[in-house]
Amino acid sequence: MDPVFTSGFRASIVARARFIEDLVTAEADAGVGQYVLLGAGLDTFVQRRPEFSARLRVFEVDQPGPQDWKRRRLIDAGYGVPGWLRLVPVDFEGGASWWDLLIEAGFSPAAPAVAVSTGVSMYLTKEANAATLRQLAALAPGSTVAMTFMLPMELIDEPDRQGMLMAQQGAQASGTPFISFFTPDEMLQLAREAGFKDVRHVSGTALNDRYFAGRSDGLRVSTGEDFLVASV
Repeated sequence: MDPVFTSGFRASIVARARFIEDLVTAEADAGVGQYVLLGAGLDTFVQRRPEFSARLRVFEVDQPGPQDWKRRRLIDAGYGVPGWLRLVPVDFEGGASWWDLLIEAGFSPAAPAVAVSTGVSMYLTKEANAATLRQLAALAPGSTVAMTFMLPMELIDEPDRQGMLMAQQGAQASGTPFISFFTPDEMLQLAREAGFKDVRHVSGTALNDRYFAGRSDGLRVSTGEDFLVASV
């Protein structure tokens, strides 16, 4: 990957990870005791920030194959799987209910939680995203949800469009096409219809101002992926 051409996209991934980490640590400081990652992938919050993760019960939800691989790698690397980390394998294609399996893994729907989903919504239909938001809106009062969503091409800054087009083509070629795009207003409306009362939009530009302002090297976050943050 060309380091100059892809720098903005890599910066955006770093920025979204930092935004989530800031949110989770703030919620932990406020007394929230559960953290749910939908589509956890190779997230390393538990390994990097044990001073916070040990105060939480962390639930990483993902497909069985990646979860098995991650479990083996954690053990082989000497980290192990601590008691506060619950790996929750869910066969989404088989119609499994991630909510039911989450509860079976020890999640308490009666207690507040912070739930996040990054880099997932574009692979789901609008109806599937709406169903996920409706389920998340059933979290206990005091819970917070953060979800990324992809913008339509016309809302992406011109310098970033070619890179986004290449990303879409690569996803299509890999058999995992991007199928859902939302304007900020559409995503906020979807969240309100799901049952959230307090919703806000956090743009890539806002992340740029928060984390990359004043850099001497000109590194900036690319446009194209924004955040929905909603509270129960």
